[in-house]
Amino acid sequence: MASHPRYAPTLDYLFAQLPMYSRIGAAAYKADLSNTLALCAALGNPERKFKSIHIAGTNGKGSTSAALAAFLQAAGYKTGLYTSPHLVDFRERIRINGELVSQNFVVDFTDRVKPLMETLQPSFFELTVAMAFEWFAQQEVDIAVIETGLGGRLDSTNVIMPVLSIITNIALDHTAILGETRELIAGEKAGIIKPGVPVVIGENDPETEAIFRKKAAAEGSEVVFAGDFWSLTGVAPAPLSLTPGPSLPTCGWDTAKERGDSVTYSAAPEAPFAGNGAFYVAQNKHNGQEISFKTSLSGNYQRQNLATVFTAVDVLARLGFAVRVEDAPEALADLSRQGLRGRYEVLQKKPLIVADVAHNPQGLAAVLGQWTREVSGNGHVVLGFVRDKDVAAALELFPKDAQYYFCRAAVPRALPVEELTEMAAAAGLSGKSYGSVAEAVEAAREVLGEKDSLLITGSFFVVGEALGDL
Repeated sequence: MASHPRYAPTLDYLFAQLPMYSRIGAAAYKADLSNTLALCAALGNPERKFKSIHIAGTNGKGSTSAALAAFLQAAGYKTGLYTSPHLVDFRERIRINGELVSQNFVVDFTDRVKPLMETLQPSFFELTVAMAFEWFAQQEVDIAVIETGLGGRLDSTNVIMPVLSIITNIALDHTAILGETRELIAGEKAGIIKPGVPVVIGENDPETEAIFRKKAAAEGSEVVFAGDFWSLTGVAPAPLSLTPGPSLPTCGWDTAKERGDSVTYSAAPEAPFAGNGAFYVAQNKHNGQEISFKTSLSGNYQRQNLATVFTAVDVLARLGFAVRVEDAPEALADLSRQGLRGRYEVLQKKPLIVADVAHNPQGLAAVLGQWTREVSGNGHVVLGFVRDKDVAAALELFPKDAQYYFCRAAVPRALPVEELTEMAAAAGLSGKSYGSVAEAVEAAREVLGEKDSLLITGSFFVVGEALGDL
């Protein structure tokens, strides 16, 4: 489809005119729902014209949202998906059955609400939330998966009345806005729990469990902890026993499954095959049901997210939705179809190049735990952060023997590269500074040996710029 001649100018207008948290930080955060409610009311309350699922949490929201949308789509539902931030193209935020919102709609919607924008002066996020709701209503989706932007209680998306709420996990992030402790942050995330609406909690955590149970009890909502229902084990596919027919030890897993043959697996402590996705067996802890599947999600940290999704599918089935955990092989095979990128994404195998949007200590610990095990030669890291993260704590997690390429993404909120380089040196990390993400990536690629590995991480914006150039 040809590009709309006014699409790029429209985005320039939105980026320039509206305060954007991803660019400038807390100054863009509106700590109430009044603007979103006013925008939705002016549009005829589009959020009331489709069913929705609401997802909050510190890490894993994007992966969980995409995977759940894939299950709904596999079941035949016309499924909307709203996520943030985008990596390369603004339209990544708003999808239906994986397809980007049209450029025409973005332009027309912006033209239509400009007078209201001048009156309300909404944030960029408030406007894009209303834009997504209007697109989903106009296109008559059956259901939409809505990811919160920041927090939950006062997040702009929290004007919906979903059929299911999901909270993935709680870690210290955005502490200046959400609170300095995990308990305070959990209280903000719990704000998406609605009266009588069941909630799935992805993380069984003694520090936050009581907070979620108390909020659910106050709202008369069922609370379900994913860890009580599903567990996932990473496995190595070993199709050594195929039925019917003779044993074919050289037959590939996918080929065997396509023929309908049974496949034997061997247990592995971690999901292997970086770059080719991962193989899992999911087991229902209550009835023993087992589902074997391959997924494009290569990160070992995805096991908790997938357990959350399987539990959510079960809850939706109880609510009358025609979704099935048995559809996992189809739904989860390639989540790039839902626009999910930058989650332990292998961009090249030899030498290995991995990109991950992890940006807080909890997320980075999971990524580095896997990446450092997979590096067989020298490790190289392209690294950049934004100002409002706990950069000092994050830097302590990185291996001291890697070579670093420090950079600054092209957003005002980015941490200056000189400051990052100084902090990294204090943490015992050595490397050079570069004027842009592209320069850092190019410098790293020039010296990679065949057995070396490059990790690009620290910020959505660093990964987004790298993906745009690679």
